[in-house]
Amino acid sequence: MKNIKFLDLQKINHRFRKEIDSAISEVHNNGWYLLGQRTELFEKSFSKYCGAKYCISVGNGLDAIELILKGFGIGFGDEVVIPAHTFIATALAVSSTGARPVFVEPDEKTFNIDVNLIEECITEKTKAIIVVHLYGQVVDIDSITKIAKKHNLKVIEDAAQAHGSFYKNDKRTGNLADAAAFSFYPGKNLGALGDGGAVVTNNSELSIKIATLRNYGSEQKYNHKYKGFNSRLDEIQAAVLDIKLRNLDADNKRRMIISKYYRNNMINPHILLPEVSGLENSHTWHLFVVRVKKRENFQSFLLANGIATSVHYPIPIHKQKAYKEFNNHTYPISEKLSKEVCSIPISPVLTDEESEYVVKIVNKWENS
Repeated sequence: MKNIKFLDLQKINHRFRKEIDSAISEVHNNGWYLLGQRTELFEKSFSKYCGAKYCISVGNGLDAIELILKGFGIGFGDEVVIPAHTFIATALAVSSTGARPVFVEPDEKTFNIDVNLIEECITEKTKAIIVVHLYGQVVDIDSITKIAKKHNLKVIEDAAQAHGSFYKNDKRTGNLADAAAFSFYPGKNLGALGDGGAVVTNNSELSIKIATLRNYGSEQKYNHKYKGFNSRLDEIQAAVLDIKLRNLDADNKRRMIISKYYRNNMINPHILLPEVSGLENSHTWHLFVVRVKKRENFQSFLLANGIATSVHYPIPIHKQKAYKEFNNHTYPISEKLSKEVCSIPISPVLTDEESEYVVKIVNKWENS
């Protein structure tokens, strides 16, 4: 029997072992560990990769979203429209500024925010729309931008799961809105060996403000312009990310190949497969998420056959204790998805033999 991990990070990172060891040694020998040459190099590399002018690296993806909101002056008394079906970090960033998250149901086919429901949630207090390219699939950004312009709102990309995804084969995530937030958590398509994040934007004023906010609100040592944060990517993580960035397109291509194989060969009538709403490269498959009615049974069957799975996300944000003020609200589609979604293995190091085995076992499962 096979033993297929949900995500084999050790195997993913081992491919770059020599380069990473050399880079870490170089940082150690230099004796400069924060906001140094390695960070500057990665910021230039990643902004160029995204097709944007500026990249400001930060401590993590949550900080990246909050810093963007703070940079735009969004806070107490304001409202920010976000998807109801996403990781809680999107909401936490809004709450941390003092603003109120306003949840919008997802499209059942794409899992992304339902564009048709956004406008009815906008009020005079609304200042921004955060779009999440969930699981790696780009949202319908043109339609959202049109709504935002009509109501004079900022559009912010939560691109934590969509490094390298394209929109209409033209622009990448990070270059589709007023600003974008990325996470480099180890399990991401572009993952560090620890936490990390970045803000990407074409807005010069915003980039300067965020670069200041991330460093205690200081442009010059001991001179503090803002009540800032301590949110900086360290030199080692920057070095690791710059190395792995060179292989990101190839890794994403491998994910797309596996996804296409899954979608063409999984024929179990009890499983609903994910859909791609745009071109193939509009989805970089951070996760491959299927829907099943009897999820626990499905997961147990796969695990018994040596295949690990995961669930993203079993409890909707509005049902979390942290958001008790929303506990009585109802978002039926989000609640339905939370009970049915199941993520199966997909990664650039998953072999053809392993992906074939996953398909074989998934097709054997009976919904009984």
